[in-house]
Amino acid sequence: MLTKNTIKRVKSLQQKKFRNELGLFVAEGQKLVEELLNSKFEIVEIFHTEPLINPKVNCPVTLISQSDMERISGLVTPSPVLAVVKYPSSPLSVDPCNELVLALDTIQDPGNMGTIIRLADWFGIDHIVCSRGCTDAFAPKAIQATMGAIAHVKIHYTDLVAWLKQQNKCPIVGACMAGENIYSYKKGQTGIIVMGNEGNGISPEVDKLITHRIHIPTFAKGRKIVESLNVAMATAIILSEFMGHSTS
Repeated sequence: MLTKNTIKRVKSLQQKKFRNELGLFVAEGQKLVEELLNSKFEIVEIFHTEPLINPKVNCPVTLISQSDMERISGLVTPSPVLAVVKYPSSPLSVDPCNELVLALDTIQDPGNMGTIIRLADWFGIDHIVCSRGCTDAFAPKAIQATMGAIAHVKIHYTDLVAWLKQQNKCPIVGACMAGENIYSYKKGQTGIIVMGNEGNGISPEVDKLITHRIHIPTFAKGRKIVESLNVAMATAIILSEFMGHSTS
């Protein structure tokens, strides 16, 4: 049976304040934990209610009851495995002149953040640079939405404006409501793709540094109202176009 202190400590990681203080986050689910075990992430401890897929781990492993799992889990329906994981230490040493980098400007929804990380993994993007105003990529909802992709993509939080100012030798492409058609835009295999906030788009400070503006046109001709694309949907289309071009 888990102690009250253990339950309190693990539950506290649902909040950003305590994640930052302790430098830890929670990952739930067999697939997600397995991906993290096979990555460079450091697992601090694992709690489980069923036999582990990979029993050979280099951390404390505790078999607990279903009721205890319900006490520490952040999910409505708890999974049989929960891991406490150290925040990664990833120095921002990336050169957009040699690879394609995704930059996120004040993304607020953790579900969108997690989905974007999953998309980056799918399309072979190694680095995502986030403004400090972005939601926490290690929040439980974001982690769950990555479906394990968090183990493969490096996430960096920094002063996005200052970082972009240093990248003046490579294209900085912004996804905007007005710009060149994504399907006709001449896409390169290196540079930075900037995705903006769900409601307000790219901030004015970042927008000043954009060298190329692109947009995804609607094909819904004649309709009075067409909702704009969700930022994760837009990221999927843009990355597909860029990576499809690089392999054609």
